[in-house]
Amino acid sequence: MKKSENHVFFKEFTLESSQKIENLKINYHTFGELNQYSEVVWVCHALTANSDVSDWWNGLFGANDYFDKEEYFVVCANIIGSCYGSTGPLSEKSNGEKFFQNFPLITPRDMANAHELLREKLNISEINLLIGSSLGGQQAQEFSFILREKLKNLILIATNAFHSPFGIAFNEAQRLAISADSTFELNIENGGEKGLKAARSIAMLSYRSYESYNKTQSEQDLNKTDEFKASSYQNYQGQKLVNRFNAYSYWTLTKAMDSHNIGRNRTSIRDALEEISAKTLVIGISSDLLFPLSEQEFLAKTIPNATLKIIDSIFGHDGFLVETEKLDEIINEFLK
Repeated sequence: MKKSENHVFFKEFTLESSQKIENLKINYHTFGELNQYSEVVWVCHALTANSDVSDWWNGLFGANDYFDKEEYFVVCANIIGSCYGSTGPLSEKSNGEKFFQNFPLITPRDMANAHELLREKLNISEINLLIGSSLGGQQAQEFSFILREKLKNLILIATNAFHSPFGIAFNEAQRLAISADSTFELNIENGGEKGLKAARSIAMLSYRSYESYNKTQSEQDLNKTDEFKASSYQNYQGQKLVNRFNAYSYWTLTKAMDSHNIGRNRTSIRDALEEISAKTLVIGISSDLLFPLSEQEFLAKTIPNATLKIIDSIFGHDGFLVETEKLDEIINEFLK
């Protein structure tokens, strides 16, 4: 399908906190052509992903993958606070200075409100499928609450109705690692890089599982006393993120994830979920430590027209990126 990268500006955007962002920029990708026959698929991406969904969700959105069909028009917008084109901590304020640590608190509800502005700008009257995993699933719940009858199908993967104390603690541990890097306080573009490397290493422990480390990082040399594969893997994953992301956006987006609560300033969490009218598929990963199955079970039991499917995988939370063949099968059955 034809791929296109674009951006739009909005003069003023009011956040859930009542703070305002002037000249909000939203970077987004589209795939395919929008016409009267198109089935619109809207993707909400996770923490450190970008709007080019074909770049990070191969198996679903890559060339010749499930959604690479002529009838689909796919939209993915880079979330506010990220570093992939939308307004974030390294963007300039009206006075020409960059935000850095002064970037305002962003919530998944703010992200969903930005998605709604983009939907209206693109003249999309109905979304056939809204899909999101992890932080993307948190956004998708908020977006579906806004869309109401304009949304037909919803897929929530490895996500929750509110972020757990355990998840918040993991994120706080990562932010402590970032703040322990004195360069983070300098408010420079590469500030906090060593802290970000440590933070990502901490995060990997919540993204994978005991079994997956045993499978991929076990040693054949039983006489080793140092320089283990698992140590090298943690360093590699930390540096890999440093090479493509920045500490200020990471700080901002982990705070956004912590803030997720679909029931905030609404009657209750249950009441908010019960207002989701779209046909819904909730998918959990059997070994997910960060978003355990109990959280998806709650979503599936509470959203009125929802079903639950479980992917048996040793790859933990990252199973939604790894087990794409199983995802294909489940999604195909749901959409039929």
